[in-house]
Amino acid sequence: MHAPSNSLLLQAENIHKAFGTKENPIKVLRGVDLALSSGEMLAIVGASGSGKTTLLQILGCLDIADQGKLLFKDKDLTNLSENNLSLHRNTNVGFIFQFHYLLPEFSALENVMMPGLIAGLPQKKLKEKAMGLLDQVALDHRVEHRSGELSGGEQQRVALARALIMDPALLLADEPTGNLDSASGRQVFNLLTNLCRTQSLSIIMVTHNMELAGSMDRCLTLVDGRLSDEQ
Repeated sequence: MHAPSNSLLLQAENIHKAFGTKENPIKVLRGVDLALSSGEMLAIVGASGSGKTTLLQILGCLDIADQGKLLFKDKDLTNLSENNLSLHRNTNVGFIFQFHYLLPEFSALENVMMPGLIAGLPQKKLKEKAMGLLDQVALDHRVEHRSGELSGGEQQRVALARALIMDPALLLADEPTGNLDSASGRQVFNLLTNLCRTQSLSIIMVTHNMELAGSMDRCLTLVDGRLSDEQ
């Protein structure tokens, strides 16, 4: 653990989200408040179906809250257009999911480069950066391999490198070790934390693994639609 900075990166205020119909809403989030400091590593735990993934998607602007406010570096994201939300996601936020979502027809290197290619960044510099990230996740010898030729742990490490290619300030990880054996899961988690430290990233990780959650700076539990310090 380390001491995060005092500057706030992300603030969520009174976040509500329901699914179903207006007549029969299923209320998942019931007034979530969250403040994340720059450089902080936060774990969110909770029972299956408690809304952890929904909350993460709202924090990353992949989904929109029914009610509440979301601030990133004091900028209000609540009423941004879809184009501006897309720009925010691609430049400020990195995502890692339980399943790696690599494109099978492309190499590890091309998968890592993909967000930058979509953003129209110069290909030569992008390739150099992607090679450097693959080196950091100990896959410099696998750059030309396609995802089907990689192990589960290797695929998730490629996904981690891809999440960092745009230099995001915030990394959101949804059960990033959930599909891996314990040794591979610990390796991915250690890489995640080391890269976050060296790149001064903030991270929010949803996990069922209480050992990993306990290794973060702070751990919150989502229960009855709200976040609590009690576990």
